[in-house]
Amino acid sequence: MAVTIYHNPRCSKSRQTLRLVEESNIEPVIVEYLKTPPSKAELKNILNMLNMTPRDLLRKKEAEYKEQGLDDTSLSDDQIIDIMLTHPKLIERPIVVTGNKAALGRPPENVLEII
Repeated sequence: MAVTIYHNPRCSKSRQTLRLVEESNIEPVIVEYLKTPPSKAELKNILNMLNMTPRDLLRKKEAEYKEQGLDDTSLSDDQIIDIMLTHPKLIERPIVVTGNKAALGRPPENVLEII
């Protein structure tokens, strides 16, 4: 089973989620999304698998949220996605993807449903 984790090694929830996946005898592909953000198509696909809108996946407490005017409710999903890809720190983490399923590791145990 191919498993990918969109990971930030500085995030405790991301580290806990990675450990949970590895303890399930799965060696995931680790994507440090701050260094290598997903493409627009990949992020749209992930959002679809998560059944979330771009706004649902935003980290609203990051300084970039205010700086980029993301509290403006008139922004389209595409505009929000473009900002997320320019400022990947705004993407909630970690995200685990396998096949056509994805889970947000908040809490980390959420990923157990798809692996």
